[in-house]
Amino acid sequence: MSSEPTAYTVVVNHEEQYSIWPAGREVPAGWREVGVTGAKEECLAHVGKAWTDMRPLSVRP
Repeated sequence: MSSEPTAYTVVVNHEEQYSIWPAGREVPAGWREVGVTGAKEECLAHVGKAWTDMRPLSVRP
């Protein structure tokens, strides 16, 4: 059984949708790192502050 990663990085896609990804792993195609890395809770807190409009960019007015 594998343990949960201790560090994560915040990633965003072209639709400005945010997520977290295990630090040190290759980021999936279509996503890019935003420069925030830390504990899971820290990264989720950043996502909560940065991602204020849950609608994909393509459907925003």
